[in-house]
Amino acid sequence: MKKTIQEINHRICEGKATILTAEEVTCLVKDGEKPRAEDIDVVTTGTCGIMSGTAAIFHLPVSEPGTFKKAKNILLNGIPGFAGPCPNEWLGSVDLMMYGTSQSIYDPQYGGGFLFEDLIKGKEIEIEVEDLEGNIIKSTAILDDFGTAQMIGIRFAFKNYTAFINPTSNPVSSIFNAVDMEGPFKGISFSGCGELNPLQNDPKLNSIHSGSKLLINNSEGLFIGLGTRSSPEKPNMMITADMKKMDPYYLGGFRTGAGPEVYNSVATAIPILNDEILTRTFIKNEDIILPICDIKGRHSVLSQTTYGVWNNVDERPIFEKDLCQRCATCLVEERCPTKAFQKNELNQAKCFGCGMCAYSCPFGSFQMERGTVLMNWKGEMKELEVSCRQSDIKRARKLAEELKKRIQNKNFIF
Repeated sequence: MKKTIQEINHRICEGKATILTAEEVTCLVKDGEKPRAEDIDVVTTGTCGIMSGTAAIFHLPVSEPGTFKKAKNILLNGIPGFAGPCPNEWLGSVDLMMYGTSQSIYDPQYGGGFLFEDLIKGKEIEIEVEDLEGNIIKSTAILDDFGTAQMIGIRFAFKNYTAFINPTSNPVSSIFNAVDMEGPFKGISFSGCGELNPLQNDPKLNSIHSGSKLLINNSEGLFIGLGTRSSPEKPNMMITADMKKMDPYYLGGFRTGAGPEVYNSVATAIPILNDEILTRTFIKNEDIILPICDIKGRHSVLSQTTYGVWNNVDERPIFEKDLCQRCATCLVEERCPTKAFQKNELNQAKCFGCGMCAYSCPFGSFQMERGTVLMNWKGEMKELEVSCRQSDIKRARKLAEELKKRIQNKNFIF
């Protein structure tokens, strides 16, 4: 059976469309069912994780017109932005670009991802401009004061990511783990949402085209085209959306062993035009290869596992206060990537489900099934416990469900 976009849109508008998430489709297949294109109209997908290729384009007020000729340098909460190059002489406002991975010159643990989250939460930020003559102009603003706040993702939602281990005895600093990765083989870090991931369900981009709508951090955005470093084997997306319409729950900063990073959430909708498109969404976690590499380089593939590592695990930890020893220096508070554990309290809304708390606490005060991986190392099978998940399956599922609801409520049409 073949359908058209117009037919699917018509069914959505009549309230007759059948919309499922990618995980719901996979569950049907696991239960022995064989859904057809005539049974399903749209499949929604989602992912959430570290996405280094995040930038923001801002236009923001600094002072009254005529105060300074042009900005030479600019800081937002101490984080450097790239001012210009537009001719904004004497306007009192500045156009700039800022990376999600940029770090504050005052606080090395605070970066662009944390700033973007603060802005979207409505917090006031500090602005510091150095003009061409070396004068310093300081002011404050909130996101509503900005004329423009547009996120650009230059490489979001890779079809497949990589897992990392440290086979040596020396700790290794890397963006691919929340702290310096210990070794040898003391844990494994990985990214990617497996069977729920957008491009895992549409690997050849048969349904997602330039101009296709999607959700970025719950803001309706657009797919621009293939992102940087994209390849036929590992495609990714270049996308954009208005930051003023984003939900701060879905994005934020994430501290790593090599400095602060940024995480985002993306959801796409796949119109089921025929059985071939639907069949690609049948993919199961245990069928998706996850390469295991040396933490010192993605070029060094040591072994492989599958995204079955997501099966039968906990989305979030449980904090057992009675087991907490209230250490003078709390390893969990020191290491928590999203700063979700502060002053002996776990903020569930900020928690990313990475597992670093359960890995780090020597007294077992954080209970969490994080999963294990079997790895063939030089003919010997090693069982590795997941030490850090740099993708959040809970946020990914929630955004895929949110997109499903939008379609059901006729608020998202192809």
